[in-house]
Amino acid sequence: MRNPRDFFKPLAVEAPEPLREIPFKPSRMIHFLDFSNEKMAAKAPEIARSTDILLGNLEDAVPVDRKEAARAGLIRVAREADLGETSLWTRVNSLESPWVLDDLTELVAQIGDTLEVIMVPKVEGPWDIHYVDRLLAQLEAKARLDRPLLVHAILETAQGVVNVEEIATASPRMQGMSFGPADLAASRRMKTTRVGGGHPGYRVIADPDPDDAEAPRASAQQDPWHYSIARMVDACAAAGILPFYGPYGDIRDTAGCEAQFRAAFLLGCVGAWSLHPVQIEIAKKVFSPEPDEVAFARKVIEAIPDGRGVHMIDGKMQDDATWKQCKVMVDLAEMLARRDPELAAAYELEPASA
Repeated sequence: MRNPRDFFKPLAVEAPEPLREIPFKPSRMIHFLDFSNEKMAAKAPEIARSTDILLGNLEDAVPVDRKEAARAGLIRVAREADLGETSLWTRVNSLESPWVLDDLTELVAQIGDTLEVIMVPKVEGPWDIHYVDRLLAQLEAKARLDRPLLVHAILETAQGVVNVEEIATASPRMQGMSFGPADLAASRRMKTTRVGGGHPGYRVIADPDPDDAEAPRASAQQDPWHYSIARMVDACAAAGILPFYGPYGDIRDTAGCEAQFRAAFLLGCVGAWSLHPVQIEIAKKVFSPEPDEVAFARKVIEAIPDGRGVHMIDGKMQDDATWKQCKVMVDLAEMLARRDPELAAAYELEPASA
């Protein structure tokens, strides 16, 4: 077991020191782009204005013959495009692939000072993070970077779910995790071809009517991902890192997407992936607290400045636990208001000056 005193020491000579706290910026959506598509790459600055995180995808959905072009396109966008305050991330190829070593070495060497987070797919245990951790330290030292790159793990195998707590605490580089339902479904041998969301066959049904056995019985579709997402959120919260919902594959089903995103938001996720511009707006809506809830949370904090005691506010009992809930809500609203003038107006907060 690694000595706790060594945990925040660089893993390579002249590599930057690990961060003690993971920065929490606006993170409502991670928008995926394939920069091997020149038209898409050209739109990156425009898309960045409406997104919190822009991600250059190198893995799934990028054909084998375009892997190198996607990497080159990401490097070009990072060097040339003005993305404003939007964070730039990448998802590298999986650790067993023939492309991942070039992904990491080229990206750190060429745009390590611009890239903020490296998303690692199909993480199965802390050993995967340990490998990436040491390699990044060596590459950062070689590139003479001043700040460390952060690592984001995708939870998309059964073994990864079993090891989720150990993954979350594997390195001070860990920025967060995303939930990957499609690969996880395949890993578990689940009988669904859907990417996220519920399934019409996964249901509960009411008991038969004792007076009429033939009467229709109420039934409701269930969420097969609830347990795993909640476990990921707990692991991230315990480790001080950030949980995200992953992709919702049916672009046309905006109502289903919004419902899945909202369930993840209520469980504690800070954002979700967006695969199409329509999902950017859904994520922005869902992962921004409702103005009425923010107003009530501010009312509670103003009435209980020190968070102590039991108070009745608008007929509801409020104590130190609900005060903490309200603080989470108001802090998030204030952070988003600094970025988004429309939200600042809705929350009746002053936006940051330009």
